[in-house]
Order: sequence, then structure tokens, then C-alpha cells
Amino acid sequence: MDSIDALIAQIQGLSSSPEDINALHTHLNHAEELLLSHVNRLANSLEQLDPSKHSLGYLYLLEAYTSGPISMEQAGEIVRCIARFIMTCEAEQIRLAPEKFISVCKRLKDQVMLLQVPIQGISPMGGAVRKLQSSPEHLTSLHPDFLLLCLLAKCYKAGLSVLEDDIIEVDQPKDFFLYCYYGGMINVGLKNFRKALEYLHNVVTAPMTSLNAIAIEAYKKYILVSLIHNGQVPAFPKYTSSVAHRNLKSYSQPYIDLATSYATGKILELETCFEVNMEKYKSDNNVGLVKQVLSSLSKRNIQRLTQTYLTLSLQDIANSVQLEHSKQAEMHVLEMIQDGEIFATINQKDGMVSFQEDPEQYKSCEMIEHIDSSIQRVMALAKKLSAIDEGISCDPAYLAKIGRERPRFDLDDFDSVPQKFL
Repeated sequence: MDSIDALIAQIQGLSSSPEDINALHTHLNHAEELLLSHVNRLANSLEQLDPSKHSLGYLYLLEAYTSGPISMEQAGEIVRCIARFIMTCEAEQIRLAPEKFISVCKRLKDQVMLLQVPIQGISPMGGAVRKLQSSPEHLTSLHPDFLLLCLLAKCYKAGLSVLEDDIIEVDQPKDFFLYCYYGGMINVGLKNFRKALEYLHNVVTAPMTSLNAIAIEAYKKYILVSLIHNGQVPAFPKYTSSVAHRNLKSYSQPYIDLATSYATGKILELETCFEVNMEKYKSDNNVGLVKQVLSSLSKRNIQRLTQTYLTLSLQDIANSVQLEHSKQAEMHVLEMIQDGEIFATINQKDGMVSFQEDPEQYKSCEMIEHIDSSIQRVMALAKKLSAIDEGISCDPAYLAKIGRERPRFDLDDFDSVPQKFL
């Protein structure tokens, strides 16, 4: 029996109890060079293993098997092999070697992108995220890859399955930046601009010691989404890093110019800015969002009219908001009614628009249930944040850092020490 056959026998014999699996893990770590030197034989060896029973051993063989160059002819079979493994493997076993599991899953992502079939990677990658997570609050290195595949396949709703989690634990800062950036783009695709703004805001205001490309691109989209959703770009909050404060705007001048033109409320001025900076918006792949900004200014100007008039003709609306004809005004009004941005009716006979008050009285059972669930969620998040804050305040590394930065203490410095340590 040669060494590969002996290793397969060990995998088959040591995959039952936790003690056996721990012992197998040690053997597999010592056998990595052996696996890499017999890559050509590993395809047959994998057929001798059951990924649902021999998950850890299968993972080591699969990681070695897919480590070399993969041709276009092999790519399809590799994708199917990795997908089957992800869907059937035992989570407790693969968590013993998370780096190898992440490596294998990223190769799946690379191959479906190479084959230009990102939709084939969505289901297995989503399953991989759940199997790697220690809890729903854990952000893994696979979250950004899963969201990227959802974006490329335009399956935006699939991405909501992980975006709905409240993330507290993060492995790597880059994962957080990408997770929020892709999360913002997915919500833009769903026209959920409020949520998109929240994710992009997290990227722009996250702690950073040096500026990164993700934050720069996120800030450009943050400006555009802010204009679409709020009609203005808010100032950086106090907790934004000094690096972002100093540098982000200098990389985003065409977008700041757009915000300045938007503030005038003049469609022609905004369109001129768009034409001047067209090439920059194209190179950033933001033309579609910029066009939505142009459209949003017309709608925002229509909203202003509702504060002054009870009824207005479509032609008067078109003249007031600088549209070419009444048909354009009608299209905007109908879209705004459908989206709940205004409350109005259109008399098709005489072309008159009647503006109305918001019919929502905020006292229906559904609304009360919605408010109650929101309150409960906020209370649960507040409790978790308090626990995290207390944990940080007692962390030796944090206390040592504070001690170095603040060598002199006053009595007031001890007010925040948790009661259990007094």
C-alpha cells in the first residue's frame, strides 16, 4: 500500500468520533506535501470518499486537487465537484480547517466567473457561508464573494439572505468594507435606496488608517444615492476617520460638482454637469446611477409643488420642473404615485393633477405590529452593544493602549468601570 492509499485508509477509518477527527487533522497537516506531489491521482482518490462522512479528509484532497492550473475543459467539472462537497459536507469537520475551506470556495467563485455563469455559484456559496459561520452575527471571508456573485448574476434578492443578519463579529477589515460595499450595490439594484445609503455610509465612516479603493468607490456611490434618496449629501459625522475627512472628497470632485448643481434645483445645470463629466462617470460604471439622480431632481421638484398647490395641470408641472412636455410630467407623477412618494390622482380628461394628504393613519394592526417589531429589534441590538462595550472596557489590550495614551488619570476616568470590577 503506497502513501496515498494509506492516507485514504486513515481518512476512512478516522472520520467517526471527534477524537478520531482531531487525530486525522494532525495526519492531514503532515501530509500536505504528499498531496501536492500526487495531484494527478487525487481525482480518483476523491471518488473513494464520501464528502458527508469524510468531510475533513475530502477537503484536504479537494484543496490540493484544485490548487494547480485549471483548463476551461476542467472548470465545469471542478465547479460541480466543489458545489457537491459544499452542499453535503459536515460543518463541524470543515471548521477545523477554515482556511482550506475558504480557499476551495474562492476557487469555485473564480471558476464560475471564468465560465461567465455566476448564477451557478450562488446556491453553493450561500451554503458555504452558513457552514463556515459560528453564528449569524459572524462575518466570514466568504460573505463578499457570495454578494459579488449575486451582483454579477443580478440575483439581488438572493443577497438579502445574508444582508438581513446583524453583523457583530468580523474576521478581516477588508471583508467588512467589501460586504458593505456590495450590500449597498445590491440594495441599489433593488431600488432600496435607504438601506443602500446605510451600507455605503458604513464603508465611508469605518475606521481606517489609510485610504483604500473600496472607500473611494463607495463614497462616489454614497453621494449619488444620497441625492436620489435625500436630495442632498450630509456632512461627515464626527466618528468618521480623519483619513476619510481629509482625502475622500479630493478623489470625488465630479460627484461633488454634481451635488452642487443638484442643490440649485435647475435641471439644465445638472444636465450640463453630467455632460461635462460623462467620461468619468462611465469609467466608474456609475452612469446608470447618475441618470437616476437626474430623474430624481424632476421628482423632487414635483414634490415641492405639492406643498404649494392642491391641483395643477400636467403642462404646468412640466413647465415648472423644466420638462419638455406634459407626457414626461405624467410619467413622473405616475411613477411617484406608484412608489408612494406623493399622493395624487390624475384626471385624464382635462389633464389635471389633484394632490392629496398621506392616507396612512398609523393606527392599523399591521402598522402597530411593524412598529413593535422594530422596537424589539432595536432593544435587542442595544443590549448586544452594551455587552460589547463592557467587554471592550475590560479588555487588557484596550486598557494597556489607553494607559499608554493617557498616562495621567483623574478620578472621573474611573466612572465608566463596570460595577463588577469595583
